[in-house]
Amino acid sequence: MQLTQEITQIINTLPKEFLGKVLQYLQQLEKTSQEKTQLSTNLKTILTEDKELLERLR
Repeated sequence: MQLTQEITQIINTLPKEFLGKVLQYLQQLEKTSQEKTQLSTNLKTILTEDKELLERLR
């Protein structure tokens, strides 16, 4: 929780002109994280479902 408080303190000191850019950056970061999580989940599913096939290809 301390990290969140530190980030909040910094954001509270920023000029209003920068807040839009900070928000855009955070939204992009969130989107990227979600996409990477989905890719990892999809890869895990493929590897699990096709384990037998992958073993035959070795």
